[in-house]
Amino acid sequence: MTDAPTATIVVPTFARPAMLRRCLDGIARLEATAFSFEVVVDDDGGPEPLDALVAAYADRLDLHLIRQSHGGPAAARNAGVAVARGRYLAFIDDDCTPAPGWLAEFVRELARDDRRLLGGRVENALSDNPYSTASEHISQFVYAYNRTDTALEPFFTTNNIALAADLFRTVGGFTTAIPSATAEDKEFCDRWRARGLSLAHVPSAVVHHAHDLTFTRFLRQHFDYGRGILVFRLTRRRRAGSAFVPEPAKFYVDLLLSPMTRTSSVTRWRLMALLATAQLATLAGALREALTRPQPVSGPESRPSQDRS
Repeated sequence: MTDAPTATIVVPTFARPAMLRRCLDGIARLEATAFSFEVVVDDDGGPEPLDALVAAYADRLDLHLIRQSHGGPAAARNAGVAVARGRYLAFIDDDCTPAPGWLAEFVRELARDDRRLLGGRVENALSDNPYSTASEHISQFVYAYNRTDTALEPFFTTNNIALAADLFRTVGGFTTAIPSATAEDKEFCDRWRARGLSLAHVPSAVVHHAHDLTFTRFLRQHFDYGRGILVFRLTRRRRAGSAFVPEPAKFYVDLLLSPMTRTSSVTRWRLMALLATAQLATLAGALREALTRPQPVSGPESRPSQDRS
């Protein structure tokens, strides 16, 4: 039996083989001379078999494919961790491509202090897409805000995080009980911090996110965010007695005004309009969830079964 790798990269995927191939191409180019890593790809019930795609990387990567019935990205990540052998875990999505030094930056920081959950920098790979640009702008604004003393629920998105595998398992993995496959990152980070563990931003750990959005998909994304955030906050309030609306009005005002530094007036006003639209869609999603599913849920669900090949 070979020695366990230093890190396991977990990649959940569903019905996006072309994106997965680009992701794996990037992983195959990672700089990792001082440590070893494996890759676990979890096919979350996609209609197209991925065996041939994965087999094409056999000479370049220690890569394992597992399969499960469609259960969403949180369940897929948990299933990937269930078979992971690495001391550290790194999570990336199939529509992301890591920079060559991505994993090395995480491993270096975890070797220095592995009781932190690390979040890297997510760059928009589709700069010509205004909806993708607006979505990533919100994420980067939130990341910057989360590094301030006033942030009450800091978190990192699951498409670019790393942490010690034993602590991930101790905290309990990602919940699958939040609807619309959103906010499990916020909920996990909240449980992580409740155990006295810390978050740390590693901006040198970069992934490029190719989230191709239309206006309709942009609205749906933020509507679903609203649904997930409401359930997370109800769960958090029941568990920790925290405030229901944690961020002050200034947070939302500053977000809407954040494009004012853009040099192009057309870009500036278009981005501001999309940010306002996103916040309205998020509010609509929260209201919909409040009306149709008022009871909060909490805690990670059971993990689906998987096979390793």
